[in-house]
Amino acid sequence: MVDDQLGGCEDDDVRAAMRALPRHRFVPVELRPRAYEDTALAIDAGQTISQPRLVAQMLALLALDAGDRVLDVGCGSGYVAALLARLVAPGGEVYAVERQPSLVGHARDRLAELAPHVHLRLGDGLAGLPEHAPYAAIHVAAACPRVPRALREQLAIGGRLVLPVGPYGSTQELMLVERTADGFRESKHGAVRFVPGLPGVPST
Repeated sequence: MVDDQLGGCEDDDVRAAMRALPRHRFVPVELRPRAYEDTALAIDAGQTISQPRLVAQMLALLALDAGDRVLDVGCGSGYVAALLARLVAPGGEVYAVERQPSLVGHARDRLAELAPHVHLRLGDGLAGLPEHAPYAAIHVAAACPRVPRALREQLAIGGRLVLPVGPYGSTQELMLVERTADGFRESKHGAVRFVPGLPGVPST
């Protein structure tokens, strides 16, 4: 996967993390033969695990360092949260939020084995986790019609937020938001297509 699909990723740390972490452990058993294809795969609750090439691009845009505190919104299978934990080690902290109760249970089991230092919460990821802010980086794996104000406000000065911005059910733009001492700077990084980022937590 790394050799064949991530040639465009120049971040050696991202490539090493993705080489070391077994992606097949984060997909349903019946899809494990396809775990290393360059495609998104369905998981529970109508959600997906993003294609490896896109995961690598988003992680590289975050420009992570050891010791960083980061937030993962829309944790899903837990795959990106586990990669984040590798990229900010040693000394970093990863907080992850997922709104689908069924996904939280499965992700928690995987992370307990493969990335035990990830702190996973059930909740509204679009509200972030202000009690642990500010974050050096925020990764969002669901489309937002606009950049959520709460996530902007939880970035540290110098922090970076990467997320898909645009309408649900269509293509979105991958956006990088950087917080500076004077405000925010945004840049676009290509068309993408993600599941919608919805507020709240579904009732069970």
